[in-house]
Amino acid sequence: MKNAFSARHGVRAIMLAGIAAFALGASQQATRADDQKTLAVVVKVAGDPWWARMEVGLNEFAAANPGVRIFMQGVSQADGALQAQLIEDIIAQKVNALGIVPISPQTLEPVIAKAREAGIKVVTHEGETQPTKDFDVEAFDNADYGRHLMEGLAQRMGGEGEYAVFVGKLTNVSHNQWVDAAIEYQKQKYPNMKLVGDKNESNEDAATAYRKTQELLVAYPNIKGFQGSSSNDAVGIGQAVEEAGLQDKTVVVGTSLVSLAGNLLKTGAVDEISFWDPKDAGKAISSVALRLLNGETVKDGDDLGVGGYNKVTVKDNVIKGAAWIDVTKDNMGDYNF
Repeated sequence: MKNAFSARHGVRAIMLAGIAAFALGASQQATRADDQKTLAVVVKVAGDPWWARMEVGLNEFAAANPGVRIFMQGVSQADGALQAQLIEDIIAQKVNALGIVPISPQTLEPVIAKAREAGIKVVTHEGETQPTKDFDVEAFDNADYGRHLMEGLAQRMGGEGEYAVFVGKLTNVSHNQWVDAAIEYQKQKYPNMKLVGDKNESNEDAATAYRKTQELLVAYPNIKGFQGSSSNDAVGIGQAVEEAGLQDKTVVVGTSLVSLAGNLLKTGAVDEISFWDPKDAGKAISSVALRLLNGETVKDGDDLGVGGYNKVTVKDNVIKGAAWIDVTKDNMGDYNF
């Protein structure tokens, strides 16, 4: 009887231990799930190759940091109101952090303030002047980049002649910083160059840039140069220039990618593109967000663990790297995105 009792008691003890172990395992799994933080990154226009490249960086960062789940979304067109609504929807999902590439800082301000009131960390990119944020991440100093683009344009124009400038949106912070710095630099260093017209707004759309370039070529038959800001500007400008047979008489520079403007670089319709790798920018955004979620911060001289962001400068919650790249037909083969 004693042995039978002991056996039954032993089985019961094993069962209870098993149940306890299962409960503990489930608890640990739940804890791990609870510990995982969610970062949602809201870009400008869904499906654009620029943002597709950023998503590669986000996915790589998430794979290397299992404590954070990352997803990216964008809107169907470059509209600040649509972007604000998308952010509203994401706030309702109770994410822990938001990465935002603002279309219109003024339009987004109320919804970003709402996110921060809900305890969501907010890291912007290309949003240096966004009033409400924890940090903004820039690949470089925007004024320096604008002057750099103008120097490339001016050198190829021989320092004289008419030129036009494009921005993706008139509300886009970084595009306007580039263009404003470029124009100021031109006036100081290249007085024989002349800006024609106002800033041309492409709505981040190559077809719009193409159409406006056609109009400029008619209105200013002696125009020699174009500077684009959106990744699609140089594409639309270059197509219009090539169609008019002016690739040997005009200069086109701007921010773009080889995957977008490569064929136009080959024909000479676009002379030079500059960019920062959106993949690395995505990683930098994620690195800053994860630091904030871990109760840390970013200070001057810090290494974000991402190429081009190894010794950042930080001022007024704006983080700047040194990450621009220049590409012509001669070195475009080095970049496959």
